[in-house]
Amino acid sequence: MPEMVRAHIFVRGFVQGVGFRWSMQRVARELGVTGWVRNLSDGRVEAVVEGPRDRVERLIAWARRGPRGAWVEGVDVQWEEYRGEFSDFTIRY
Repeated sequence: MPEMVRAHIFVRGFVQGVGFRWSMQRVARELGVTGWVRNLSDGRVEAVVEGPRDRVERLIAWARRGPRGAWVEGVDVQWEEYRGEFSDFTIRY
């Protein structure tokens, strides 16, 4: 059984108004990970992702590039205890 992990992600740069949340939701669903993503008032994007470690790491790698039109300055990741509390990957407002 794969190691299940939880990552709390903060993405800095030009990441709002470029479809970042929608693209992250699509990629997360393709990878089969769960959680949520939202814009923050300071211009960052925040996400919480749960799933097998290799898939969560692939989503983090994607976040370092982002969708076309985004300019990612940096990604901060805080690893947390896996909780298994999500059934899908959603966009929060």
